[in-house]
Amino acid sequence: MSDSLPGTETPEEETAAVEPEYDPAGPAPLNVPRAPTGNVDVDAQLERLADADHLATDGHIEVYEDVHRGLRDALTALDARPGPPGPPSPYGHRS
Repeated sequence: MSDSLPGTETPEEETAAVEPEYDPAGPAPLNVPRAPTGNVDVDAQLERLADADHLATDGHIEVYEDVHRGLRDALTALDARPGPPGPPSPYGHRS
């Protein structure tokens, strides 16, 4: 006969401290230096790349596509800025 009460016994698995296992294939920061470009929009996109450091490889594509879209938008915005008018055409205006 046991001295312990029924239902008060704890399996060893529950009493042992659960420590996360080291996974060499798991996500790890790449610590790639990112130098500021001076363009706020571009710098924000480059910083966004750090989000991939904490994701498994299959999660990187979403971050990379988002950054690519943001960089493309920043480049398009540079083209859309009004600049000085170009020289008049020697051929006149055609309709």
